[in-house]
Amino acid sequence: MILFSILSPYFLNFDNLITVIKQTSVVGIIAIGVTLVIVTGGIDLSLGSVVALSGVVAGFALAKGASNFVGILIGALIGLLCGLISGVIVAYLELPAFIATLGMMMSARGMSLVLTQGRPVYIPNNKTFNLIHNYNLFKYIPLPVIYFAVIALLTHFLLKRTSTGRYLFATGSNEEAARLSGINVRLVKLFSYGFCGFMCGLSGVILLARLNSAQPAIGSGYELDAIAAVVIGGTSLSGGVGQISGTIIGVLIMSTMKNGLNLMHVSQFWQQVIIGGVVILAVYIDIKRREAQRL
Repeated sequence: MILFSILSPYFLNFDNLITVIKQTSVVGIIAIGVTLVIVTGGIDLSLGSVVALSGVVAGFALAKGASNFVGILIGALIGLLCGLISGVIVAYLELPAFIATLGMMMSARGMSLVLTQGRPVYIPNNKTFNLIHNYNLFKYIPLPVIYFAVIALLTHFLLKRTSTGRYLFATGSNEEAARLSGINVRLVKLFSYGFCGFMCGLSGVILLARLNSAQPAIGSGYELDAIAAVVIGGTSLSGGVGQISGTIIGVLIMSTMKNGLNLMHVSQFWQQVIIGGVVILAVYIDIKRREAQRL
């Protein structure tokens, strides 16, 4: 942050900082969802595609005259359904999470394109629905930031203060030991994927409100951004280790880097190279930390 503020006089501008925080929110909500999956030792590559499909179906519902509440509910439930399908494939059919969610990624994206024929779905002028994204609390705090903060607090409580959170960590730490101790490991995995899908559904609705249209191609790369943020935040890809505060820090680091690089007019291609390097470094540090703990 100090480097970007030196290299670009606009970086610490108040409006720019608000923009960074606002842009953080959608990917942040997705990252919170996938944190639970990674804590259990899984992975979800379908995040961006599920965001798109949720937005498309919610957009169709609103375009056909559904109320705002129904549109939001449909979008969230589509995300939940996709997550549960992935969870069933991983937990009950015992396919590798990478393969299961890769299939969901392709299926959800394909369904978005089939439903829309590759064209945006425009919703009627709906100022109330648009407030979901565009309203600022106390004139300065965007509503998406409030959603992100509330979801982060509730999920932190879930992980740290409930038996469900303990089961998630136990499953990721040692699945066989968790099973022998009486934990329904399959149900725990199903819950994590369902929760992640639900977060993607909510994010799809927020993006729908921002754009006033459902874009079937939106969300491409969100899965990489979210997983990268989770890893940078200290959640172990091997499972059993992670916290929501770390994910929040990871998301802020990712958003700050992207915004700073944009202000410095760094090419999008080079940005991917830089962020990829940061992710590799974060994983390397995680591996070395776990090796040190074993000694």
